[in-house]
Amino acid sequence: MTVKLLAIESSCDDTSASVIIDGKVCSNIVSSQDEHALWGGVVPEVASRAHIRLIVPVVNKALDKAGINIQDIDAIAITRAPGLLGSLHVGVSYAKALALARNIPLIEVNHMDAHIMANFIDEPQPNFPFLCLTVSGGHTQISIVRSHLDVEVLGRTIDDAAGEAFDKTGKVLGLDYPAGPLIDKKAQLGQAIYKFTEPNIPGLDFSFSGLKTSILYFLQKQVKLDPDFISNNLNDLCASVQSRIVSILMNKLVRAAEMTGIKEIALTGGVAANSALRDAMKARQENLGWNIYIPSISYCTDNAAMIGKYGYYKYLAGQFADQSMEASARVDE
Repeated sequence: MTVKLLAIESSCDDTSASVIIDGKVCSNIVSSQDEHALWGGVVPEVASRAHIRLIVPVVNKALDKAGINIQDIDAIAITRAPGLLGSLHVGVSYAKALALARNIPLIEVNHMDAHIMANFIDEPQPNFPFLCLTVSGGHTQISIVRSHLDVEVLGRTIDDAAGEAFDKTGKVLGLDYPAGPLIDKKAQLGQAIYKFTEPNIPGLDFSFSGLKTSILYFLQKQVKLDPDFISNNLNDLCASVQSRIVSILMNKLVRAAEMTGIKEIALTGGVAANSALRDAMKARQENLGWNIYIPSISYCTDNAAMIGKYGYYKYLAGQFADQSMEASARVDE
């Protein structure tokens, strides 16, 4: 029996819809909100209003590209948590109303688990069990994945995420939002000559707030001595910041691999597009014998295809939600 699933993602500032037929991605439409660059970061109220405006045309475009109509859909998968509450409410409310009107199942999806499932959209696919480093603007975590529906978080950020560290440091350096890609680009023209301290966080948890503070104090001190310090050394500063963030991520991932004995290692999330992080993964593949898996960049950033992929596995397992489902800013709420 053919299973046609509509997936919707609205956890932050990307409105996305995807059609998954028998587990295959047949369309994946993403509408990004460029207006947040004006404020140097995502403004929740602006994001929510944009989702309201965009969700219907985005869904219609996904259906059209897949060559089906809404009457053909067998179930709807929707991001329930985590994310910006207002943005999530838009997607959840739309999905619940559509599921009720069509009398079809509703599937709630954890956004972080869905990022992991992006590794199953294309070939090659990781073998179970595998470790996955998920790095995005709002979250950073290491998980052990035993099956499509069995994910255990081994370590997560206790404060800021890696993507946030990139963006907020970029703001201090005078770069536009989002700063992560700009830091990556400029880092390739510089050298990591400034040595920022790596936080001493026990276990597999992460922390980036102390790193941001140390970078800020360093820059303030140098600018007092030379007002043009940042502009004169921007490429080297970007390379140094990027090098430290990547080393923090990789050191924890190497420790997780040593603790578990697992050499199937996946990377996902928006920061997975960072060239230095990808190069570090490839280096560990050569030096430590890892088998690494990284989705295409279009599936690393927020998108509904990964929501639909995870939703498809939940559909096969009969894991459905009901109309009492509510959006949540946090996973554990």
